[in-house]
Amino acid sequence: MTNFVEELRWRGMLQDMMPGTEEKLSEGMTSGYIGFDPTADSLHIGHLTQIMTLIHFQRAGHKPYALVGGATGMVGDPSGKSDERNLQTEETIELYLAGMKAQLSKFLNFSEEGNGAVMVNNADWFRDMNLFTFIRDVGKHITVNYMMAKDSVKRRLEGDSGLSFTEFCYQLIQGYDFYYLWKNKNCLIQMGGSDQWGNIVTGTELIRRKDAGTAFAITTQLIKKADGTKFGKTESGAVWLDPKKTSPYKFYQFWLNASDEDTKKWIKIFTLKTQAEIEALEAEHDTAPHLRILQKALAEDITIRTHSDSALDTAVKTSEFLFGNGSLEFFKTLAEAQVLEIFEGIPQFEISKAELAEGIDAATLLAEKSSVFASKGEAKKLIQGGGVSVNKEKLKDPADKLTTSDLLNDQFIIVQKGKKNYYLLIAK
Repeated sequence: MTNFVEELRWRGMLQDMMPGTEEKLSEGMTSGYIGFDPTADSLHIGHLTQIMTLIHFQRAGHKPYALVGGATGMVGDPSGKSDERNLQTEETIELYLAGMKAQLSKFLNFSEEGNGAVMVNNADWFRDMNLFTFIRDVGKHITVNYMMAKDSVKRRLEGDSGLSFTEFCYQLIQGYDFYYLWKNKNCLIQMGGSDQWGNIVTGTELIRRKDAGTAFAITTQLIKKADGTKFGKTESGAVWLDPKKTSPYKFYQFWLNASDEDTKKWIKIFTLKTQAEIEALEAEHDTAPHLRILQKALAEDITIRTHSDSALDTAVKTSEFLFGNGSLEFFKTLAEAQVLEIFEGIPQFEISKAELAEGIDAATLLAEKSSVFASKGEAKKLIQGGGVSVNKEKLKDPADKLTTSDLLNDQFIIVQKGKKNYYLLIAK
C-alpha cells in the first residue's frame, strides 16, 4: 500500500489537486476514474501517463474506473486542440472501444473483488438521453459565463478555427459523466492530464450545484520532450500500444533512444521501480552514460508491461542484430513480415532471383543491380577498404560472386555499408 498523492509527487507527475483530495484518500479505499476517448483503434504512449496514474491509484488500495467514451468519442474534446476533431460513426467507435478494452486489461487488475478495476462506457447512460432531458437536468445548472471562462474555450474562440456548438458542449457532457459516476458508482475523484482541469472542475461544480455533493480532482503534468518536440511522436508518427501498429522492436527503440534528460524523468513516470532502485540506476548510469543503463532499464520495463517478455526478447535480439553482434540464426527465425517491419525506413532494392542463380559479382550487384552505391568504382573502393559487409560478413573482393545460396530465408541479402548504413536486397 502506498500514499497515492505522495507517489505522484515524488515521481514528478502531480500537477493540480483540489483542496481536501489528499485527506479524502487517506480515509480509506476511494473510487476514482479517468476517461479515455476512442480516437483510434489503439491507445498510444501519450495515454501511458494516465494508465500509470490508474495503476498507482490501484496499488495505493483505491478502486480505479476506466471510462471509455463511447458517447464523448463521437463529439470531440476541444481541450488542447486547435481544430475540430473528425466525428466518427458508432460502428467505428465500437471497433475502437474493443481495442482499448483489451489494452487496458494488460495494465490493470480487473478482478471483481476488492479494489478491482471497472470499465464503464458513457454511451450506456447517454444513449437513451434526449436533448430536452440533458438541457433540463444538466444545462440549467452550469451558466454560459462559467463555460466561456475556461481556457480551452477561450483559446479556440480567439483562434482562426473557432469552436463549434458540438465541442462547446463537451465540458457539460464530461461534467455529467462525473456526476453519473459519483451518483451511481460512488466515484469521488476524477483524474486526468492538466489540460483536463477545466472539464474536471465542471464535473465537481455540477455535482455541487445539482445535488449539493462534494467531489475531488487531481491532474498530472503533460509530458514533454527535452528538445521541445511532442512526446510520443516520431518521424513516422505516433508510437502505438498495438503491436500491429508499432512493432515491439520499434516500441523498444523509442525508449532506448531517449535522451539522458528525458529518461531520468520518464523512468519515474513509466515504470514502477522504487525511488531507491531509480537512484541506484541513475548513479550506475552516470558512471558510464555510453552504456545507456537507464534507457535499457526503462525500455525493458515498459516493453514487458505493454507487450510481453517474449516481445522484449525479440526486440533486444533485433537491436543486437542490427547494431551489435547478433547472429544470423536469430534472423532466420523471423517471418517475412517481421523482416520487412525491422527494415522499414531502410533502403530496399529488388533484385532478380534468376540472375542471382547465375552468380553476380559484388560490385555489379551493389552498384548496378541495386543502388547501394552510385558507381562500381565507389563500390570497389569501399569493398577493398573493408567497409562493406554482406549478411554480417565483410566482403574481401569486389569480384566475389554472390548467388542464391547467399539468400537468407531464401529471399533476403543484408548489406551493411560502414557501421550504421543498412540496405535490404529482396530477391524475386
